[in-house]
Amino acid sequence: MTAPRDQATEPTVSGVGRSAPAWRRGLADGQAPVIAVVAAGGALGAVARYGASLLWPTAEGAFPWTTLVVNATGCAVIGVFMVVITDLWAAHRLVRPFFGTGVLGGFTTFSTYSVDIQQLVQSGHARTGLAYLAATLLAALAAVWLAAAATRRLISWRRTK
Repeated sequence: MTAPRDQATEPTVSGVGRSAPAWRRGLADGQAPVIAVVAAGGALGAVARYGASLLWPTAEGAFPWTTLVVNATGCAVIGVFMVVITDLWAAHRLVRPFFGTGVLGGFTTFSTYSVDIQQLVQSGHARTGLAYLAATLLAALAAVWLAAAATRRLISWRRTK
């Protein structure tokens, strides 16, 4: 028994397990717009984050307040956003990938957070690095939880009025 022509003759996409023509058909069937809006949103978020780092640069060895504030702010916004689009507003299918994954994914910067910790530890500021590690995790989790809870409470309060 032989495999269908597209599986037998076409290379598979790494990690996907589908033939290349099927993968391309997936893009044509609706994934291309999602990829495009994630890319556009990511570019906007990354530019905003870069702008914050230019406005409030962090001195070498100092506590990276800008990155912490950017990450906590992004987490708070995602908390509000997810409540709004799940509990209040039936958003277009591209809003969540554009804003949630793209803009906020590009704006928050947990890769920079990791590099900041590494640089602090390597430059002899291990205590600052550990404080930053804990503070960012706590601030991010608290921000998303508090923002989501406050948004739900506000929605509930406005519906009862």
